[in-house]
Amino acid sequence: MPILKLYTDGACSNNQGEVNFGGWGTILEFGDHRKELHGGEANTTNNRMELTAVIEGFKALKREGLEIEVFSDSSYVMNCFRDKWYVNWQKNGWKNSKKEPVENRELWEELIALAEKHKVSFYRVKGHVSVEKSTEAALGKLYEKFVEWNGAKFSYDDFLYVTEQNNRADELANIGIDEVRE
Repeated sequence: MPILKLYTDGACSNNQGEVNFGGWGTILEFGDHRKELHGGEANTTNNRMELTAVIEGFKALKREGLEIEVFSDSSYVMNCFRDKWYVNWQKNGWKNSKKEPVENRELWEELIALAEKHKVSFYRVKGHVSVEKSTEAALGKLYEKFVEWNGAKFSYDDFLYVTEQNNRADELANIGIDEVRE
């Protein structure tokens, strides 16, 4: 069975400002099938949009038990799952290492419940990299960072493809922002 790939991004214009607009974008790929989703909301944060992008990708799935690779430029999302922050959060009554309430708890709870229905691997990508405008040397260094973050599972061509898909997810997030502004 093919691996479902989920490319996600969230964005927020005027993040932390009194009035702002957030957007999220998600691309799902499963074999030859592809689906793009986006949305947005007013008065949110970048982290909420990053979480929402992953959540909405999982919510679009019609079955459980899939093998999924999630690609995101959000260290907030990636570190939580890869370093298992949520395990201690749950043990400590949803308090973080500083003994403060975990921000975005309701989104984390929803995402954790959705992810537990599948076999999920999380991979971090560098956001906002233009493959067309970057030099070969710059891309080579970014590929080295990608491998440092994610291991040597991915070829250079895989890295380029993942980077392009995450750029598309970023474009979708910005469409979500534009729609909320209107």
